[in-house]
Amino acid sequence: MAAEVTDTKTCDKSFCEDHLLLSTKYVGLRELITLLFSKNIANRKGVDCPAGATEETFTRRYNVGKMVLPNMESPEYLTTIGLLDIRRDLDNRIKHEDPRYISALAVMASKSAYENKEHIKETVEMHWKMEFSEFFDCWNDYEEDNTTQGFMWSGKNGDFELIGVCFRGTSPFNAKDLSSDVDLSWYKLPGIGKVHADFLKALGLQKSKGWPNDIQLDDKKPYAYYAIREKLRKRLENNPNAKFLLTGHSLGGALSVVFPAILACHDETNLLSKLEGVYTFGQPRVGDHKFGEYMKVVLVTYGLTYHRFVYCNDLVPRVPFDSSDLYFKHFGGCYYYDSFYKGQVLAEEPNKNYFSIFAIIPMFANAFWELLRSFIMYYQNGPEYYETYTCKGWRVIGLLIAGLSAHGPTDYVNLTRLGSPKLFMTSLAN
Repeated sequence: MAAEVTDTKTCDKSFCEDHLLLSTKYVGLRELITLLFSKNIANRKGVDCPAGATEETFTRRYNVGKMVLPNMESPEYLTTIGLLDIRRDLDNRIKHEDPRYISALAVMASKSAYENKEHIKETVEMHWKMEFSEFFDCWNDYEEDNTTQGFMWSGKNGDFELIGVCFRGTSPFNAKDLSSDVDLSWYKLPGIGKVHADFLKALGLQKSKGWPNDIQLDDKKPYAYYAIREKLRKRLENNPNAKFLLTGHSLGGALSVVFPAILACHDETNLLSKLEGVYTFGQPRVGDHKFGEYMKVVLVTYGLTYHRFVYCNDLVPRVPFDSSDLYFKHFGGCYYYDSFYKGQVLAEEPNKNYFSIFAIIPMFANAFWELLRSFIMYYQNGPEYYETYTCKGWRVIGLLIAGLSAHGPTDYVNLTRLGSPKLFMTSLAN
């Protein structure tokens, strides 16, 4: 006797001759696609019907599929980014004393940040065995919408509590997010330098006030910088021995860099003294040379670690373009990893502006190797390195636009797990 998908308890259906019960609770995009293209609808997630039941016509399966469209707030739901890499567990071989530990934790947070609140909460509590603190859905005064998301979690790191703050990165199907990465707009902040305008807006710049030290917090329109700063103040007051880290992938990495810059501008010395470090993955350029010098002083003054990871031909760290006519520059060097996950510390990633006649052939050759590698990593490195069909399809796109598929979080997770531990012992603050 079948069990209803809407209830874990067995339901007696002897009162009817046949049945078809639909639920959105456990349905993800993968299950929906399988339902559309397989006539065997029995035992599909979201569908409860007699064993062996089939639906021969695509039209009818399509109508069933419309009824079981994924619940985007379900912990089982995955975004396109999530379908690229379905891993949720931390690597249990990387212990707290391993120099890779915080970076490996940070990249898993950065990957998880693309998902909904319930998925993130379940990942932190059930898979990491840590405390989920809060999900942030914050207001952008210029877009007049909640465009900035992130979350906070905490766990033990040796003898002290480590609080993590992660900003969500660029959504691949959000035109506003994509345009932000390549936009050339900027504001020149007194004593700081020129900073990417869209990153400031996303973090909490206000049309009428700019960057005041304090504002009246509004739960209906929370600004990311002020909401997160207030939450951190309260957590650190309750646990003075705790520290916190900032992390993010892509756009999220940029916000992780701007956040301590504004803290320093507001003389938040107590918070900065509790900041363990900044960990970014595929981060675009944030500001000009003066901003870089300002950030170097902040990092050294407060003894902060700065880990900026760049994987191979990733396009995003190479934008906005760096030239004598433009203002955007990286600072502090980077941890650069090739497609074999061999890393080195460099002052700047190779082919720093992406477009180069001499780099075209090597980039496309590397994209072909990454596609081939996606089929063999399972056998070479173990089942946790299995790449989904969505990820393989993303690799195919890399054959058309070299460097785009290299921006996905999969390779950044891999480099923190497969990279040499020795490289992670060096900070870019120096």
